[in-house]
Amino acid sequence: MRLVAAQRPGRQLTILPRAVCCGSGTGDEMIVHRGEEGGVVVRGRLELTVAGTTRVLGPGEAYYFASQLPHRFRNVGREACEVISASTPPSFLRRIYGC
Repeated sequence: MRLVAAQRPGRQLTILPRAVCCGSGTGDEMIVHRGEEGGVVVRGRLELTVAGTTRVLGPGEAYYFASQLPHRFRNVGREACEVISASTPPSFLRRIYGC
């Protein structure tokens, strides 16, 4: 993974191209933290659950939500899923999308 503008002083946003391996994701526990998240699926299929609502997103589809809502991600496809994601406040959460 490559964090966009990683060395920028005072960075207020995390932008990451991410790969989510088949069957992997954030796990069964819902995640809650301050800020906002958004992203676009570039390749594959990504299941996103936010506040009890689950959707499966494909290439070209996007998401955006308040991170204070319980959420989780999972690759439900047969190939690696590529996502360009952004979040505030700036953080680098490798555990969410590790291959």
